[in-house]
Amino acid sequence: MDNNKNPKKKGLIHYANGRSLEEINGTVEVPKGKGFWKTLFMYSGPGALVAVGYMDPGNWSTSISGGQSFQYLLMSVILMSSLIAMLLQYMAAKLGIVTQMDLAQAIRARTSKSLGIVLWILTELAIMATDIAEVIGAAIALYLLFHIPLVYAVFITVFDVLLLLLLTKIGFRKIEAIVVALIMVILFVFVYQVALSKPDWLGVAKGLIPTPQTFSSSPEIGGMNPLQGALGIIGATVMPHNLYLHSAVSQTRKVDHDDEEDVARTVRFSTWDSNIQLSFAFIVNSLLLIMGVAVFKTGAVKDPSFFGLFQALSDTSVLSNGILIAVAKSGILSVLFAVALLASGQNSTITGTLTGQVIMEGFIHMKMPLWLRRLVTRLISVIPVLLSVAMTSGQSAIKQHEALNTLMNNSQVFLAFALPFSMLPLLLMTNSKEEMGDRFKNSFLVKLFGWISVIALTFLNLKGLPDSIAEFFGANPTPAQTDMANIIAYVLIVLILALLAWTIYDLYRGNKRVVSGSDK
Repeated sequence: MDNNKNPKKKGLIHYANGRSLEEINGTVEVPKGKGFWKTLFMYSGPGALVAVGYMDPGNWSTSISGGQSFQYLLMSVILMSSLIAMLLQYMAAKLGIVTQMDLAQAIRARTSKSLGIVLWILTELAIMATDIAEVIGAAIALYLLFHIPLVYAVFITVFDVLLLLLLTKIGFRKIEAIVVALIMVILFVFVYQVALSKPDWLGVAKGLIPTPQTFSSSPEIGGMNPLQGALGIIGATVMPHNLYLHSAVSQTRKVDHDDEEDVARTVRFSTWDSNIQLSFAFIVNSLLLIMGVAVFKTGAVKDPSFFGLFQALSDTSVLSNGILIAVAKSGILSVLFAVALLASGQNSTITGTLTGQVIMEGFIHMKMPLWLRRLVTRLISVIPVLLSVAMTSGQSAIKQHEALNTLMNNSQVFLAFALPFSMLPLLLMTNSKEEMGDRFKNSFLVKLFGWISVIALTFLNLKGLPDSIAEFFGANPTPAQTDMANIIAYVLIVLILALLAWTIYDLYRGNKRVVSGSDK
């Protein structure tokens, strides 16, 4: 890598091939010889930035709808998704700390330029898909809290770039603290609402054990069966951009790479940080599903969009017990829900922008200021949201809500495309002795569960692709539209598998170059 003293650096957009997120790379000092908790506190933060992606607005409707339709059946899916997330994020952080490269840089260093561009475009689409969910979530929260018309609320979300500009001036530890604070707001809101609802905790515990019915294609409730509900939760939980982000922000702590013990300590405490924060994400997602079961009467909420959920929290006829009904009359339940939604969207703004910079620098060696990166991504993301609002402006409120909800759900299909291309290279590189060394390469159990996770998630994502494509035709596609969706899905599956084969081949050749280089 170069030293980034390229004369082109003076422009807004310039060449970059240096350290990952160089402005914050290695900037956080960590104590040595201190107690476990003090040391853990100094390493804590990157895990929170990653955990945000596991509780963004895209998770909300899938978890709440799953609970309302199938009771606690899908709790086991949230648990399995969280455990897989912990495994993948551990590998991502370890890759960054040990190799001093983020995932995008590591892939690009071992693949061709043309493949790097293709993978960059795929990952950009995934980031924009999550950004669409954040635009919708934040705009709806502004509309619900302040009665700002949706079109104006969408435009206001563009100005969160000013928030990002402010945050870049205050230091990375303070950004981590703000993210943790917003996570605590979200956690408090849902703990409060679930505590009021007095859920069946024995049913919750039983739901954590998977059964054949968990992935069954029947019964169908509210247009969704358990398999579709499970795929929705998995798709909204394990996201590719989090792997790129973690491999970069794990390098913010100052590490002596000549001291193997210091590297090992950083890996160990980064893993603790990640697992603790992802446990909070698991709790939030579990609370969302429990809300669907315990707060609402089964099947009572016909509108699963954020509008419908907000309205339901103040509608005493759909709530499940007397205490909730009494509190709902004050409007506090629905207001808290909107506040949590706004906090979730703002959190994802910070992490999405950092991830965008990581993949742009890593895959195509191009860099721009974070505020400009955010502005470009957000302006592109608001276009489909504005189109959706404009096209349904003359229709009923429910039609408008459904259109936004459908757009948010449909945008998540890009995550299914991009996920295998981050998971598979991550697993292959962290399995490699040449990449990681004897001490830091994956153990046998990590390899085993890693392969099971990668294969299972790739299979489930591809399996759910025909249904995801069919949803683009509306809630009730015709047989001809269903056939068309299947054809499109199968063509895409073939293309994805072919691109995966290309990626594996390039990585294999790249690894051989690493081996031959180390032998010289």
